[in-house]
Amino acid sequence: MLGNRALLKWWRAPIWTLALGTGAKSFVDNPILGSPSLNRRGLHVARLKLAHRMAWARRRRLAASVPATWREQFDRDGFVEARDFLPTDVFARLRDAILNGEFEAREHQQGNAVTRRVAVTPEMLRRIPELRQLIAKPRWRGLMAYIGSTLSPPIYYIQTIVMGHADGAPDPQLELHADTFHPSLKAWLFLTDVSDDQGPLTYVPSSHLLTPKRLAWEQQRSVEIGEADRLSQRGSLRIAPEELPALDLPPPHRFAVPANTLVAIDTSGFHARGSASRPVVRVELWAYSRRTPFLPWAGLDPLSPQPLALRRAGWLTQIVDRLDGLGLMKQHWQPAGRKRPIDP
Repeated sequence: MLGNRALLKWWRAPIWTLALGTGAKSFVDNPILGSPSLNRRGLHVARLKLAHRMAWARRRRLAASVPATWREQFDRDGFVEARDFLPTDVFARLRDAILNGEFEAREHQQGNAVTRRVAVTPEMLRRIPELRQLIAKPRWRGLMAYIGSTLSPPIYYIQTIVMGHADGAPDPQLELHADTFHPSLKAWLFLTDVSDDQGPLTYVPSSHLLTPKRLAWEQQRSVEIGEADRLSQRGSLRIAPEELPALDLPPPHRFAVPANTLVAIDTSGFHARGSASRPVVRVELWAYSRRTPFLPWAGLDPLSPQPLALRRAGWLTQIVDRLDGLGLMKQHWQPAGRKRPIDP
């Protein structure tokens, strides 16, 4: 299948080759990345090892800005969990301003779960000073930089997860997966409590580390990618829970946590949304950072300075809207109108 696509689009070969030096991850959109013969010879594993080696080198240069306890927890487990992150009164003002505000939102349904997002913009920060102060805190910025292995600030959204309120197939986010082949960041400051029956984030401790068994699993998956599920073929490799012991990995840890807990993870580790036994509406400040993996420096991003960094989320939406209008890309995030984040 992959070979036939390559023959039909042979003129794209220079682009496919250049993509080897980027964060491109889809095995089906790039026949070089998806080539069983090249991956049998180690192409996928070579990119994986180089990307991780460079990420850890950048992290070493950023380590001084992170408290030692957080750094030790992340290096060992692939995540940091910090409860009571903000002073109680500050968190209460932040939570109330966000949950009771009305914002223009976008939403995307996957299976029977709906994710709704509101981009954090300079205008929102002027409206909610506690939010502006939070993302400017040195310990917040230091942790985001260390896990993301870049000084470029994350993109921020107010995110609402709604489960059990819409019809659909099972949510694909319930399957354990790695987002991509190289280290990257996602973080949540939970604005509402998350109980164990409310679809909590789950993460397999230490699955961000490239052990020999993980590398062997990655190579096998890359060689057999033509037989894999659609999301794995697009570079987000799925793993079944029963496969974890063979990789010397423990069961997933479930983040059933109270509001005002920060969780930050390396999404090259295996993670998923936990199952829910009842309807769920939870709200969080969500941060996302995925840098180009093969750059040796941690800074020098022209979009890092504020207010440019805080406008990236809005610009990204506008760009994808335009490409969707031209038939060049599918916009999955549809306008949802003005809503309170706490509304289902």
